[in-house]
Amino acid sequence: MTIQLTIIRIEEYGPWTITLGSDREARLQMLQANFYYDLQRLFSAKDCLVYLNRFDEYFAITNGLSVADHLVIESELSSLYKKLKLSMTIGNGETPYQANLDAYNTRKMGELGTDKARIFASAAVQSSMSNSIPGVNEFVQIMHIDMNNSAEIGSKLSPYEMTCLIIKIYARLSEEFVKKESLTFFLGGDNFMVVSNAATKQDAEETIMKVTQGTNIRLNCGIGIGRTGRKAANAATKALDTIRDLRHVGKDLPVYEVECL
Repeated sequence: MTIQLTIIRIEEYGPWTITLGSDREARLQMLQANFYYDLQRLFSAKDCLVYLNRFDEYFAITNGLSVADHLVIESELSSLYKKLKLSMTIGNGETPYQANLDAYNTRKMGELGTDKARIFASAAVQSSMSNSIPGVNEFVQIMHIDMNNSAEIGSKLSPYEMTCLIIKIYARLSEEFVKKESLTFFLGGDNFMVVSNAATKQDAEETIMKVTQGTNIRLNCGIGIGRTGRKAANAATKALDTIRDLRHVGKDLPVYEVECL
């Protein structure tokens, strides 16, 4: 079973921002916030989930979406943001990292999936879309990780020092999970999500122990499995909530898994 990822990019963003003059930063921050909102709104309506990679690049879990579905979203975004040049590149693979590479290579080869927009998709990806059996070939696993004791740690650190600590955790999680061909994204606060089709529950436990070794940080990890990005994230958050509930009755489980198939 494979996972499908779409990389959405604002093309030639740097050169365009320069045309706005030097007093542009507030306008750009508002534009980026609005663009991310609309991107998440449109993809989530199709049971997908978008992660911020950089402010001009986003990753979406798009299991079940065809090139035509992407075109509908691209058309609405283009009508809302007429001055932005957008592209989408669809990739798939047995692991999130492989899907990311597939999208990267498809983009390099310039394989367009339609002549109506800059939506790149290889012939193999398009074939898998048309030949897939709904609900059978689609699979997403997501890990929702948060700090168990962030309030305790935060009481001893200034807000900025707390941010520095969280960024360090993010970097270490990213480095360790990419070795498992999984992709880690920061959600805000003390929360992270790992698109983790390639990783196991044991991988999660070992990685959490490695990342927190020698610190007083405790990480919880809820693992969710579903057919789409939203369903897997929903299950992962339910698993994380279950960890908290079990702790209240004296059971301390750092990793818990829920399926929503």
